[in-house]
Amino acid sequence: MAAASTSPADQGRSERERGTARRGALAGVAAVAAALGAVELAAGLVGPVPSLVLAVGDAVIDSVPGWLERAAIALLGRADKPVLVLSILLVCAVLGAALGVLARRWFVPAAAAFAAVAAAGVAAALQDPRTAALPAVAVGALGVLVGVAVLHRLLRMAVPRTADGTGVDRRRFVAFAGTATALGVLGGAGGWLLAGREQLGRLRAAVRLPAPARPAGPVPPEADLEIAGLTPLFVPNDRFFRIDTALRVPVVDPETWSMEVRGMVDRPFSLTYRELLDLPHIEADVTLSCVSNEVGGDLVGNARWQGVPLRELLERAGVQEGATQLIGRSVDGFTAGFPTVTALDVGEAMVAVGMNGEPLPLEHGFPARLVVPGLYGYVSATKWLAAIELTRWDDVEGYWIPRGWAKEGPVKTQSRIDVPRPGTTVPAGRGVIAGVAWAPTRGIERVEVRVDDGPWQTAELAAPLDVDCWRQWYLPWDATPGEHVISTRATDGRGEVQTDERTPVAPDGASGHHTVQARVRDV
Repeated sequence: MAAASTSPADQGRSERERGTARRGALAGVAAVAAALGAVELAAGLVGPVPSLVLAVGDAVIDSVPGWLERAAIALLGRADKPVLVLSILLVCAVLGAALGVLARRWFVPAAAAFAAVAAAGVAAALQDPRTAALPAVAVGALGVLVGVAVLHRLLRMAVPRTADGTGVDRRRFVAFAGTATALGVLGGAGGWLLAGREQLGRLRAAVRLPAPARPAGPVPPEADLEIAGLTPLFVPNDRFFRIDTALRVPVVDPETWSMEVRGMVDRPFSLTYRELLDLPHIEADVTLSCVSNEVGGDLVGNARWQGVPLRELLERAGVQEGATQLIGRSVDGFTAGFPTVTALDVGEAMVAVGMNGEPLPLEHGFPARLVVPGLYGYVSATKWLAAIELTRWDDVEGYWIPRGWAKEGPVKTQSRIDVPRPGTTVPAGRGVIAGVAWAPTRGIERVEVRVDDGPWQTAELAAPLDVDCWRQWYLPWDATPGEHVISTRATDGRGEVQTDERTPVAPDGASGHHTVQARVRDV
């Protein structure tokens, strides 16, 4: 028996069905874009409402397992936040396309699903203590109205108007969908600008830091080797590494900001930004490192910080017996905790307001943050500081501790090779191997370098600034043609030699000797 063939009429209906489905998917994507644009623009105008997209991103960050978060940081580094935001937008687009296809036959259920997605975004936004509930709900409702209206209009335009199934004005449909999408993109961009970042930048630029009562000493020329390819002694603010949980930099108006010192203290108090600036300041050259920094990684940097010593603030508050932990609380809910004794014993631990001679950059904690030498940032470096709270050690856990990181996070002694860069080719002959080494609170006493299986050779050290500051180093090298493996290790001020045992970043920081491979060409 011959197989039944598909009639031309059936083929035509199938093709029209596929075309209608494609237009439905495009309508859904355009509707989502318009809705997101409206939400972002309204959030920027209203003020106490965060981006719903970023609120969902924050919820994702807070809910994913610690191992997955560590893997994302290790794989993506500083690109983890943009990748997450783009992934959320891609998911929104895919979801919009599915709702558009669904809405061709069942518009009301599709609109209800649209509203449910918006409700999830509002719920995520309400997790931020700074979010006002009523404006957040209003912004979410606006997004639903705009999205459903655009979807309804586009689906009406996508329905054939003639008896033979033709008559869809594709050009008009595509133009409307494109316009809705473009307006959504412009609305989103406008919302970001209206979120206060530009205004906050102007407020920051108007700040004048006071002269420190205890300035850092002058930098001797011998402290900065100025070797080509070597990381500078002070990393410029715009190149300083940034790792935190904030998808968007919190907008903190210094005119209304205040910081509390509370918890297990005899005399709790709060300070405005102006009051903080009026207190005696210190300067300190401190190297900060992220616990996620792999051996030889670049999630480490050195800067000259200015601020008020933590010790003086705690003495003013009167720390009670048993208050063994200091918790820093950020305006966005982030928390980090470290031993109170560190704040009292390390004189350079501070509430910082300045970085490399200027007010803190927005990305690095403006108007104020904690800087604590010798501790990884995940337990100490609270940005956009809102409160300092004294607690018992076991009463409160910082943000990262339940996610698989160690409760204590002292920075390990590390050295890194900057010259030559891994995988590079250098000419044979007289050259140099150079890098940086750090062991905050202990200092660096020696750096050694080994080429291939040769002996460890002592490198020349740049002049020291402070035990909390990294030191540059170099070793003259007579490079011979071929492939070479170069390793480095440091000895800190306590005489402890950097271990060669390789460990991952979790749970308390990577260890091991940094090793690079270099190719030397015969000239």
